[in-house]
This record gives sequence, C-alpha cells and structure tokens, in this order.
Amino acid sequence: MGIAQRARGVLRRRELETPPPEPSGSRDVVYGPSLPDESTVHLVLDLALRIGEVQMASGAGASDVTATIIGVANAYGLPHCEVDVIYTSVTVSCYRGSDLPPITSLRVVRNRSLDYTRLSDVEDLVRRITAGEVSADEAYAELDRITTAPHPFPRWVATLAWAGMAASLAVLLGGGNEPLLPLIAAGATALVDRIGRWLNRRALPFFFQQAVGGAIATSVALAGFATGVLHNAALAVAASIIVLLSGMTVVGSMQDAITGYNVTAAGRILELALMSAGLIAGVVLALYIGLRIGGDTVAGLSVQDVGRAQVVSPVLYLPVQMLAGASTSACYALASYAPPRPLIVAGCGGAVAATVHALLITLLDVHTVLANLVATTVVGLVGGIITRRLRIPPLVVAVSGVAPLLPGLPTYRGLYELSVLGDPVGITTLMLAVAVGLALGAGVVLGEYLAQPVRTSLGRLERRIAGPRMSGPLRPTKRRLE
Repeated sequence: MGIAQRARGVLRRRELETPPPEPSGSRDVVYGPSLPDESTVHLVLDLALRIGEVQMASGAGASDVTATIIGVANAYGLPHCEVDVIYTSVTVSCYRGSDLPPITSLRVVRNRSLDYTRLSDVEDLVRRITAGEVSADEAYAELDRITTAPHPFPRWVATLAWAGMAASLAVLLGGGNEPLLPLIAAGATALVDRIGRWLNRRALPFFFQQAVGGAIATSVALAGFATGVLHNAALAVAASIIVLLSGMTVVGSMQDAITGYNVTAAGRILELALMSAGLIAGVVLALYIGLRIGGDTVAGLSVQDVGRAQVVSPVLYLPVQMLAGASTSACYALASYAPPRPLIVAGCGGAVAATVHALLITLLDVHTVLANLVATTVVGLVGGIITRRLRIPPLVVAVSGVAPLLPGLPTYRGLYELSVLGDPVGITTLMLAVAVGLALGAGVVLGEYLAQPVRTSLGRLERRIAGPRMSGPLRPTKRRLE
C-alpha cells in the first residue's frame, strides 16, 4: 500500500507541473479592432479633441462636438471611441481590444471667443477628413494653421459692426422717428466694446465687464435724455442690452438640454445667468445714480417717465422691419468675424425672423412668446436646409438670426420697475423676458430638427444621424456605414 500511494503521489505532482495543452491557435486570437500604431492613435485623438475645442469655444452643442470627434476618429481607423463632453472639457477614450488598455485623452476648453471664419475653416477641414481627402498629419498641420491664424480683419471693424448692430436694433425697436437715437445707441455700444476690450486685456472677470457695459450704456442714454437729445432713453438702453446679450449661448443651452446633455446645458445656463446678473447690476446702478443726480426729475422730466416710456414701440412698415432685421444679424455675424457667404445668409436669416415676427404680432395679434417661437423655428428650418447646401455651418445663421428678437426691452422695463419704482410687476416682466429667451433657443433647435427629413429627401443627410445638428459632419464616414 505504501508503494502504491507513493506512485499516485508522483503522478499527481507531474500532472500539476505540466501546463494544460493550449487550444489550437489561441495565441493568435485578439478580441477587439485592428488599430493603427500607438503614435498614430495619439495623433488622431489630439486632432479630434482640438477640433472639438474649436466647436465648443464657438458655441456648438455637445451633441455636435461628440458627433464630430467620433467622425474624425472613425475616418482614421478608430471605430470604437467613447466621448464625454462637459462645458469646460472634452474627453475621448479609444478602445483597443481586450489585451491592451484604452487610450484616453482630455482637453480643457479655456477660451471662448466667437470667430466664425475659424469655425467655417474647421468645418471644411472636418468635411475633407470624413471624405478621406486628407491624411492625419496633413489635417493636424492644417488645423494648427487655422487656430493660430489672426482674425480676418482688424478689431476696429468688429467694433463698428457692434455699433451698426445697436443702430439697427434702435430702428427695429421703433426708433425710426427719432433720428439721433440710432446714432447714440451706436456710440454707446462702440464705447462699451472698446472699454470691454481694455478690461478683458487686464483679465477682469466677465461678470464685472458686463456690469460696466450695462452701466455705461444706461448712463449714456440717461445723459442724452437729460440734455433733451433723446425723447425715449429706454430704446437706446434696450438696444445696448441686446448687443450685450447677443454673445450668450441661448441656442447652445437649449440644444444641449433638448438632446440630453444636461451637465453641459446646466453649465451654459449658469454662465448665461451670471452674465445677465452682471448686466442687471450695471443697469440698476446707472439708474440709481441717475435718480440721485437728477432727484425726482432729469432735465425737467421724471426718471419714472423714462422707465415707463412705451417700450412696445409702434410697428414700422414691413420693408423697414425687414431691412433692420437683416442689418442686425449681418452686423452680428460681421462682429463675430464671419466670412462673406455666411454673412449674407445670416442677414437673410435676420430678415426672415424680423418679418415673420412683425406679421404675427400685427396681423394675427399673436402673443410675443409664441411669435418669437414661430419666427425662430422658420429661421432654423430654412437655415438648416440652405446652409448645408452652401456648406455653411448652420450655427452661424441660427445664432445670428436670433439676435433681432432678443428681449432687450422687457429686460429694461422689468429692471426699472423693480429697482427704481419698487413695483413687483417687474418680476412678471422679467419672467416674460426669460420666456422669450427660451422660446428663441427652442425655436431654432426645433427648426433645425424639422429640417432633417427635408435634407434627407434632398440627399443631404443620412437618416441614422438623429437629433438637431448645427455643426460638424452630418454624413457618417464609409467606415461607420460598413
């Protein structure tokens, strides 16, 4: 029995020491995609992230940035990438199979500046990338050239454009019967822009820049009213307020909220609220100072009369409304460094928005919130169809087309009622301004969504791309379709 037990023990030890036979071909089995070399993967991810950074800085929605990054990575042989976009950063992770760890890259979006020429050039580069017309190295070099290039024209041109936008808004809001009103609104806006640029170079937070801008615009309007140059300072203040509000991401916030990117939407809305609070603080400060200096009256007229001036201006005849709307949007696009073709299309979008809004208000007596919603929906629908045929980013037309309808007058009236008169009705007026802002953003996004089936029937959009899109590639690459 002892010999038998020892023999079984020896056999058992041999079985344990001998490795099990490997299945045939098991060393050649790899779970996951076949990817380029690691250096190429890093290059492609950095390229995609930098493109996404330009889009985020230009106000594009998180869904657009996600689709663009996936499209670029897919075009260069990275078919399995996960993208996470929040308001301040973009992260992308490339899956490399079960035997290798994923490669993850992150890029922080620090600077937000409107340059539609840069955005248009990046859109054209993305279109060439997804069409397979440019290599990764060439695309990276081209992107570096685009992002480091100076603005297409001097900064003083943008200042004149902001001034032209304020003058156009003064006419659009009903100041056509007062010849000096557009000039004063333009001068105040140009002064605000130059001082704001000086403060920006000194890294003053944007909240305080907005406060300074609101205070300067209101002070100039009250001074004009006190000297008898202006009969309605409210319109001049409202025009300057709209200019200061125009750079905010109303459209992007609504797009992110509707498409399910709630964290990014919350970040945009918080920034929008903070910048609006700065603007409110500046306007209220100027009103208080005007009331203290002039007492109960300013140049013989009550400051209360300024705040209670009929801010619902008489509707101008339709051609003037159309031209003022077109000029407002075109000046906004010019101030944002838009190329010539997007500039013209943006002007057409503003003309459509102002005309539809005027028709609904005057002929059908539609409520202002619904009128704004319908007008911007038409802009989003028509712009979504035309821009892709002309290879123009729809975002340029969407944001510019909203500019003539921003709620500057309700904002000023509500602030005056609350801060100077102490009337709680001002809360209702400010809520109306908020409702109008939400309607503008929702209308543009809805119009872009409705444009998708139309573009599909025209052969401009693949059905598998879901959700409203205002930037980035609309057609999947061939690799994804395979």
